[in-house]
Amino acid sequence: MESIVTFEWQALLNAENIVLLLDFLGTFAFAISGIRLASGQNIDLFGAYVIGMLTAVGGGTIRDLLLGLTPFWLTTPTYVLITLVSLLIVVLFRPYLVKMNEQLFLYDAIGLGFFTVVGMEKALLLGFPFWVALFMGVTTGSFGGLLRDVCMNQVPLIFRKDIYAMASVAGAVVYGLLDLAGVHHIAVQVASVAVVIATRIICVKYHISLPVLKASE
Repeated sequence: MESIVTFEWQALLNAENIVLLLDFLGTFAFAISGIRLASGQNIDLFGAYVIGMLTAVGGGTIRDLLLGLTPFWLTTPTYVLITLVSLLIVVLFRPYLVKMNEQLFLYDAIGLGFFTVVGMEKALLLGFPFWVALFMGVTTGSFGGLLRDVCMNQVPLIFRKDIYAMASVAGAVVYGLLDLAGVHHIAVQVASVAVVIATRIICVKYHISLPVLKASE
């Protein structure tokens, strides 16, 4: 009996299952943040759903196309359903969510952390080198928000001086360093996600940003 339980836990905690769990959690976090941003912008429910989908799966879609894969959400309805649930949550609890700007910012930071690791893991599992995995992590975490902002006629967040994509880079670098040091794989994943979230929060709280490129006089 003990051996069966041990086997089940080992199966649950294998790399692919953890990546899948992070993918689902990141999808939910990004869908909530995208739909919340769409609310109050004279966008109907279908438009809000599209914004949520773009935010949640846009980066992963671009990643899969670059890696020569079928976009992940086309092979299962799970991501479509997660976004639908996110839309229902925003519709039902919008009066509360309007007042939760800090919490929703945290949702976005959490989604960025999860998706950074998911993107890296997918590239590494396919045998790509670390530098490719780093770019895939940043793409997965950041490009959904880019598509969202373009559709909402805003300057994409990753192109402003706000630290966003660089938080993803920081987490990806920590992932690589800990992996090279031989740290346990789950610990590497947790640390990488934590660094992305912490970097994002600290930079916003203390107004840390990259220099703005200005036109010459």
